[in-house]
Amino acid sequence: MTEIERKFLVTSEEFKKESTKQYRIVQAFLNTHPERTVRIRIKGQQAFITVKGIGNATGTSRFEWEKPISIEDAEALLHLCEQGMIEKTRYEIKSGKHTIEVDEFFGQNQGLILAEIELEEENEPFLKPNWLGKEVTGENRYYNSQLSKNPFILW
Repeated sequence: MTEIERKFLVTSEEFKKESTKQYRIVQAFLNTHPERTVRIRIKGQQAFITVKGIGNATGTSRFEWEKPISIEDAEALLHLCEQGMIEKTRYEIKSGKHTIEVDEFFGQNQGLILAEIELEEENEPFLKPNWLGKEVTGENRYYNSQLSKNPFILW
């Protein structure tokens, strides 16, 4: 249940040409405490409740627990969430044996494009596409839970 993930800014929209899958995501948070977040997410035609723990010193790994829930339950729970809905389109891009997920944000986070890659080990090597920019792993302001409270348009 430990998630190992690195996060990067995206420097161009070239990733869209390489995308094999894309879907709309709407999510909000029941809790955004720094030591634990509880997220409700509708991803395409699926919905989930997710609990994430505090990250390690580098921000690369942290506890994550996720369970599917019905769309109806997710829609009801979204009404109980803290203010600050996250709206984005997620693109999946194959890169060697990995999949890079690129999130193009809308609404209050319009203009922000982030890429994430999940790894099996913190220092695992992976192919870096030329559109992958500065690494922002561990920078709290790029966490979705923080973007819901302090959106990109206010930076």
